[in-house]
Amino acid sequence: MSTSPCLPRDAKEIAEMLGDVASDFSGKTIVMAGGMGFLGRYFQGVFEYLNTNVLADPCRLIIADNLITAGKAGEALTESDNFEFRQEDISQGFEVDGPVDFIINLAGIASPYYYRAYPVETLDVAVNGTRHLLEMARDKGARFTFFSSSEIYGDPDAKHIPTPESYRGNVSCQGPRACYDESKRLGETLCYIYHDKHGIPTNTIRPFNVYGPGMQEADYRVLPNFASCIKGERTLKVYGTGNQTRTFCYVTDAINGFLRVIARGVPGEAYNIGNPTPEISVFELVDEIEKVLGKSIDKEVIEYPDSYPADEPNRRCPNIVKARRQLDYNPVITIEDGLKRFFDWTDETYNGEE
Repeated sequence: MSTSPCLPRDAKEIAEMLGDVASDFSGKTIVMAGGMGFLGRYFQGVFEYLNTNVLADPCRLIIADNLITAGKAGEALTESDNFEFRQEDISQGFEVDGPVDFIINLAGIASPYYYRAYPVETLDVAVNGTRHLLEMARDKGARFTFFSSSEIYGDPDAKHIPTPESYRGNVSCQGPRACYDESKRLGETLCYIYHDKHGIPTNTIRPFNVYGPGMQEADYRVLPNFASCIKGERTLKVYGTGNQTRTFCYVTDAINGFLRVIARGVPGEAYNIGNPTPEISVFELVDEIEKVLGKSIDKEVIEYPDSYPADEPNRRCPNIVKARRQLDYNPVITIEDGLKRFFDWTDETYNGEE
């Protein structure tokens, strides 16, 4: 039985969304760094489903992770004859025998709570780790995909929202978020250099607020934080003003977009992957959760705790025209449907303890 948090319904939907793109992975070898995190474990479930139900020849997945933030998820590898786990620190580099067709660099410390705790490690994995993997891609002749972040845009002014890939960003190189934001920007620059100088087919993905089953209860980002409070019947703590806005992308829509970039992205290009609507405030997010759960939820506005960076963007919303036109990417899961799937899962898996 699979230990991936990927819901069977989700895996089937992703396969249907992909259509003939899925066949690009048939018989291929994929190295996935950071493969025991939230997205990596979802990828495991999707590749397992594709191997069992879709692909003419199964793909081989080599999963590398140092487990620094994996928690209990690090104990559970999706069971498959075609998957291999290796505990590796990619910032130190590692070797893979035989051919490699795709390298996916998911490795990173995305939760503000954790990158505040591990700032140097956050820099190392995005810069040194990415360079080691790019050298592997150069040696193997593999396609390379780097997972960057919508954080590289910083805090855009209103005229740049929805934010296109062409926006250069407004990011401080000093401050509590700098270790994450600036390291992702430098990782993107490395991809550009290796494509430009060495002809490596690189792509960069900039995810926007992806959520879904598999997010750790101790992740500390807004939805896992709220879900843990609700499970434990505690008051929701809203940081800042509660008026900061985001769009939220359910994981099936995200994985569909990610795999389209990984398989067919134009070499050298970056892509926003997320859902451009609805853009809602944290207070409006609580309203949506109340509708899904059918009950009112107590909440209070508090100052940012010391463990969480206060300089978060006021708005974040992707322009996905490029991915729509070039990759036929089209997110379809509504906020209501996505939240229901997420909270159904957290109700079964979270313990509600602080």
